Amino acid sequence: MALPNINPTTTQSWKKLTVHFEATKDISLQKYFAENPNRFDEFSIQWEDFLVDYSKNRVSKETLNLLEELANEVGLKEAMNAYFEGETINQTEGRAVLHTALRVPEETQIYLDGLDVVPEIRAVNAKIKTFCNQVISGEHKGYTGKSISHVVNIGIGGSDLGPAMVTEALEFYKNHLNVQFVSNVEGDHVREVIKTLDPETTLFVIVSKTFTTQETLSNASTIRQWFLTHAPEEAIAKHFVAVSTNEEKIAAFGIHPDNVFPMKDWVGGRFSLWSAVGLSIALAVGPDHFNALLHGAHKMDEHFKITPFQENIPIVLSLLSVWYNNFWKAESEAVIPYTQYLRNLPAYLQQGIMESNGKGVDRKGEKVNYQTGTIIWGGSGTNAQHAFFQHIHQGTKLIPADFIGFKTSLYGEQEHQNKLMANFIAQTEALMRGKTLEEATEELNSKGVSAEEIKRLALFKVFEGNKPTNTLLIEKLSPESIGKLIAMYEQKIFVQGVLWNIFSYDQWGVELGKQLANKVLEDISGEAIAGHDGSTTALLKHLKN
Repeated sequence: MALPNINPTTTQSWKKLTVHFEATKDISLQKYFAENPNRFDEFSIQWEDFLVDYSKNRVSKETLNLLEELANEVGLKEAMNAYFEGETINQTEGRAVLHTALRVPEETQIYLDGLDVVPEIRAVNAKIKTFCNQVISGEHKGYTGKSISHVVNIGIGGSDLGPAMVTEALEFYKNHLNVQFVSNVEGDHVREVIKTLDPETTLFVIVSKTFTTQETLSNASTIRQWFLTHAPEEAIAKHFVAVSTNEEKIAAFGIHPDNVFPMKDWVGGRFSLWSAVGLSIALAVGPDHFNALLHGAHKMDEHFKITPFQENIPIVLSLLSVWYNNFWKAESEAVIPYTQYLRNLPAYLQQGIMESNGKGVDRKGEKVNYQTGTIIWGGSGTNAQHAFFQHIHQGTKLIPADFIGFKTSLYGEQEHQNKLMANFIAQTEALMRGKTLEEATEELNSKGVSAEEIKRLALFKVFEGNKPTNTLLIEKLSPESIGKLIAMYEQKIFVQGVLWNIFSYDQWGVELGKQLANKVLEDISGEAIAGHDGSTTALLKHLKN
């Protein structure tokens, strides 16, 4: 079946939400808490090692009920069934969306076009495990007989952001291999990585589904040329592996067929770290930790599939996001992990969320008349507090924020952990409570500031408060909990796309710039410049002079 195809703004629930918004928009969070001493219990979800507190949101039970009505009215449950059952929900590209199949238990059966896809997934995972164990143990040798010490992942987009973010997130669990990532087509970038490498002990993982991606193939070719200044061509088979489906181009590159890890077209790039694209993760932390990552993601998938909507973490977060995006007109959401390990989670989610739901045409092929995808940004706390929190606290824009923290420190530095958690919790309280003019005046008065100076300064110290936040407090950062966290945001993407009646899994928006870049490259390399606007022509002339 196709996904339901309903413009959300035409539904009765949307009309009710519009009226409800006008009636409740001036109610403060402090009033909500004052009127309901059980608000935390009623507006939080405890699931396994996750506590999700969404009580500091500008919503009531009526709001949630109306948002659930909207989800029902646009056919969310039917869409979820189509998603998990391998229906062709990526209709503009004619593909199923089955990255969730990559993390199911081995005994599961998932059929696509009458064929169970799980045995092939199981075979690829077994190949990853065997290869990683050989490299990690030193059994896999380089061309001079030395063991591998460095791994370089060559990819871009989902072939880089996901593996790089997770490898960084799981640094505590890493083995002795030094894993690096090359993505940008910039020559300086690849050369900075090359100068740290020993060709005798480095393994290169080329990740490109088609083996034609310009950035990836440019970097791979440069690295190949450098490698061959030190080693014979037959040594490529010991030092280069590919995650791809293009057997012809892989063979032409010199990669041995045994060192090819396939992937399927029903796995979108930005959801591909669970597949062979995660080979670099498995090399960095070992296949057992990689499997724990998959297991955690599967647990979140199951929670998402079977849990009633208002107890369902991804669905609740999605409904809140739609509430702020479409009724409060909030343009962005901040993601603030209070751990340095997840410092690049916001960048990873930018691709996942903005490439998926940054769409202006609905599933009928009509231009939408409402806002869709949100802008995602953020940084790690407490660094973020000294960077952009000023804007969230006292700026003019409403910015809902996810605060992500871990209850237990990995190294047991309890004094540091207490200070980190104090900031983590205090910031959401400060964003909710704010500070009144009376409080600011009293604070200055207690410090002995003169009445004249108080009059001059007090307003600058006022915090409006009423700023919405979600708090995700997780027991401990582990491969399993990171799997759950990433899958949670993946399912949030899906729900938002259903509610907004858009196709979340195509990415036509990245194509035009690529096409024009090929034409511009010809003009840069050749003598003539033609067919461009005045600005582009002038820039090309300036570049070539």
